[in-house]
Amino acid sequence: MLAGVPLAAEDAREIIRRSVSQERPYFERARDYNYEETTQVRELDKSGKVRKTESEVFDVGIYYGRPYRKLIAKDGKPLTVRQQAEEQAKMDRELAKRKRKAEDSAERDSRKEDIAAFREITNAFDFRLLGEETRYGRKMWMIDAAPRAGYKPINDRAKLLPKMRGRLWVDQVDYQLARVEAETIDTLSFGLFFVRVGKGSRITLEQTRVNGEVWLPLTVQVKGDARLALLKTFRAQVDVAYRNYRKFQTESRIVSTEIP
Repeated sequence: MLAGVPLAAEDAREIIRRSVSQERPYFERARDYNYEETTQVRELDKSGKVRKTESEVFDVGIYYGRPYRKLIAKDGKPLTVRQQAEEQAKMDRELAKRKRKAEDSAERDSRKEDIAAFREITNAFDFRLLGEETRYGRKMWMIDAAPRAGYKPINDRAKLLPKMRGRLWVDQVDYQLARVEAETIDTLSFGLFFVRVGKGSRITLEQTRVNGEVWLPLTVQVKGDARLALLKTFRAQVDVAYRNYRKFQTESRIVSTEIP
């Protein structure tokens, strides 16, 4: 099939299968780029009004094959000279440790689990093709996804999939997930239960085409009830923005970021 020309008999599951079976999922391709990440957490009251806002900005670089997030600003202000020195010292210690010790098998296994769970999307949901929509000047398929009855998760990461339902936008040329809107239909737990996202929370992910060659995260938003480190449950909205993608090379060069 020619790029961008869908087969007449192509259904929603085949579109998703082609999307998730790309050579390297986005979280693996992101390892080729440095970028800036801004995270803003708004704690909400019962009526949805903002009670408290916290934000952090990180410069994320690839060192010894793995990303490192270096804090560069907090709550809208750059770090003080002392804080910058402390962050640089933390980074130096971590990179010295990475230089002495290569990526261990546990980290490699964790990445493999992430990739396997991502590709399980095809098996974990029933899909329904809703039609087409043009977003950012590109044609997209709109597809609804609902948990598939009888699905058996293949690993711990994949156990999260049946706890969500949502809508997907797939680019008709690149077969990439350009946007995902998901709702949790059960509580999601991450990191040995240190983070919990409550039932009824909404998660939105958008990706952008970078350098004309790959699709990488643009924004992520999570809104709903959350519980951190087994402390109190609170209602929050978390917004994460990614920008200033730079191809990782010996001498990192700036590359353009396109809206898809």
